[in-house]
Amino acid sequence: MTEKINDFKDLRIWQKGIEVVKDIYTVTKKFPKDELYGLTSQMRRSAVSIPSNIAEGFRRYHNKEYKQFLYIAMGSCAELETQIIISHDLKYINENDKNEIIETLNYICRMIFKLIKKL
Repeated sequence: MTEKINDFKDLRIWQKGIEVVKDIYTVTKKFPKDELYGLTSQMRRSAVSIPSNIAEGFRRYHNKEYKQFLYIAMGSCAELETQIIISHDLKYINENDKNEIIETLNYICRMIFKLIKKL
């Protein structure tokens, strides 16, 4: 039996998005100080955008709007993945952190895509 989702905080994709935000804040704390207004800031904004757009879309009462916000969240996943690769190439993120975060982002994207198909 499937329970009805009454709040965006009940969505597993939103919860995973919050996990990514925490992971990004943790890894970017170790970045060079001169990246604070560059890559650090951009990665944090991209990460925060994922659960934020999922939440905002959920609160829209038309499926067309909801889908649009979910597509924006998927775009933020791709943006963040690119920034993670750049950070790894610059030796700011180790291989393990890079792989774990990208794996979570791919999982979120698959979940978002499935939700879009159901709407």
